[in-house]
Amino acid sequence: MDNLLGTISHHGYAVIFLIVLAEACGFPVPAAVALIAAGAASAAHILSVPLALAAAVGAMMLGDLSLFFLGRYTGWGLLSVLCRVSVNPETCILRSAESFYKHGKVTLLFAKFLPGVNTMAPPLAGSMKMRTEQFLQLDFLGASLYALAYFGAGYVFRDLVARITHNLQSASHVAAEVGLAAIIIFAAYRILTYRKFKSGDVVPRVTVAELANRVANSNHDVLIVDVRSHGYYDSGANRIAGSIRLEPNRLSEELKDLPRDKDIFVYCT
Repeated sequence: MDNLLGTISHHGYAVIFLIVLAEACGFPVPAAVALIAAGAASAAHILSVPLALAAAVGAMMLGDLSLFFLGRYTGWGLLSVLCRVSVNPETCILRSAESFYKHGKVTLLFAKFLPGVNTMAPPLAGSMKMRTEQFLQLDFLGASLYALAYFGAGYVFRDLVARITHNLQSASHVAAEVGLAAIIIFAAYRILTYRKFKSGDVVPRVTVAELANRVANSNHDVLIVDVRSHGYYDSGANRIAGSIRLEPNRLSEELKDLPRDKDIFVYCT
């Protein structure tokens, strides 16, 4: 925090813009911490409040708009790339899709506060063909709310931020050692958990060719089920011929109606 506050104090709006832009594009950088530091710097009259907020909101919207258009033209391919480093990619995608299902487009207003969803929401909105004007309106409100929350906290609690940075500076060697140990432990945990999910047969799969061959040679003993997330089963959406639709958010009820004398193959987003 101390180094970040000093960097923001010396280099100003460009640092805020770059850090916030990097997080909006999916990089693991502390945009919230940068906004708190910017608020404290503004309270100390080092930075201008309107310019600092404009840099933060502009960076967020630029990053979000880039992912929005990438999501529109690449579909779920981009979401797969963003989730590839996740412990469980399917959970990564599902969490964002469920937010859109439960809250609709309003998800964009609070997505910035939800780790994982903050990066997934813009490309998900793009892949669902949301109108660009509507996305810009909601994203602007969400970005402004996020920036004001953390920037305002830094501005109001400027003295507390100053004490924290002073204490960190006084114990910098201890903080560095503890931080390094925490990073090593966390990295080891992530690697072990990732290998556990990847090595196990978490979700049994079948290739398209295998399923097509099975359907062609079956005696009506195969059922294909479409459980794609909300927004992918509109009236004009394409689906596998002969498949039936199950609503993924009502599976406990819908599963009761499935036949028990057929092999069931499920496809999702």
